[in-house]
Amino acid sequence: MSKTIAINAGSSTLKFKLFEMPSEEVIAEGVIERIGLKDSLVSIKYGDGKKLKDTIQATNHEVAINYLLKQLIQLDIIKDFNEITGVGHRIVAGGEFFKDSVLIDDDVMQKIDELADYAPLHNPANLIGIKAFKKILPDITSVAVFDTSFHTDMPEENYLYSIPYEWYEKYGARKYGAHGTSHRYVSARAAEILGKDVKDLKMITLHLGAGASITAVKDGKSFDTSMGFTPLAGITMATRSGDVDPSLIAWLEEKLNISSEEMIDILNHKSGLVGVSGVSADMRDLEQVMDENHRAKLARDIWINRVIRYIGQYAAEMNGLDVLVFTAGVGENDIEIRQSVADGLSFFGVGIDPEKNHIRGVERDLTADGATVKTLLIPTDEELMIARDVERLKK
Repeated sequence: MSKTIAINAGSSTLKFKLFEMPSEEVIAEGVIERIGLKDSLVSIKYGDGKKLKDTIQATNHEVAINYLLKQLIQLDIIKDFNEITGVGHRIVAGGEFFKDSVLIDDDVMQKIDELADYAPLHNPANLIGIKAFKKILPDITSVAVFDTSFHTDMPEENYLYSIPYEWYEKYGARKYGAHGTSHRYVSARAAEILGKDVKDLKMITLHLGAGASITAVKDGKSFDTSMGFTPLAGITMATRSGDVDPSLIAWLEEKLNISSEEMIDILNHKSGLVGVSGVSADMRDLEQVMDENHRAKLARDIWINRVIRYIGQYAAEMNGLDVLVFTAGVGENDIEIRQSVADGLSFFGVGIDPEKNHIRGVERDLTADGATVKTLLIPTDEELMIARDVERLKK
């Protein structure tokens, strides 16, 4: 049996998951963090509960990938590199070039590079990961899986901004969304759980983590999504502001005497939960102190408010809702957040059973008796979707 490795290269991280295919059994998974910084941290899980913890000097992603592949041999996870027949790379921005995952060639790499303006923290790192693997394993099937591709079929009225149309024609100024691989996985899995064709369901998928996005899924496709031209738009996130009036941004730049680049950095890294609370970007930290700290509670309340707002908007856009899906770190693990969101939508037929909801990170139907909208908890598996796309595109 062949093996496929799914690679998710962030700006300073390298996550991976190695699958036996076509059985889809996970053989090993892990992460290398702090790439480019002193003392990069390594964590690998493999075998029957075995773990490797290490500290290395990964000056760049190529060094990290070389280390990872050597560890697969040294830990006896694989006997030699020939066992790996495919690699799938998660790419954040695919623009309008890529409506589906594709086999990687020089032209694809060039386009990923051209799209770096759309995801400056991610596309360059993604490209480094691709080049590193091609250098070490040049003959295996190499596939690019784009976060944006699931959203490229949105109706024009949902992806276009109300700005001069020629800006879209000349520069590609439009909504692209993100987390498409996750939304694609959980929407398909939800339909499978319910024994329905995904094309017959009106669904809203909630990818709620440090980065968070909400997607309306209609006819099996992304119908609308909360993130915009970049992942900064949409709901309140851990450190990202989400939607803000552009005039306020210009006004604050003048008041603070800062550049647009500095403002974008603040909106990306110093806003959201951490900006409002002044405590933490982690929802768990806020929950611990919110009874004594008004701003911590306010940050959670704003976050819940924005989630409910988008769900209501998308249910109206689709003229109905059959299924609501919670996924990602907060969505999978925060019991009170799920309950609060559902309680805020009771008028629309959403309801979750408190006993069923008392669970973390396990796939489950949470729907309360009498609720007309199915509510599901489905742990996301972007790496599995990547591995499946590699198998689908193998020559």
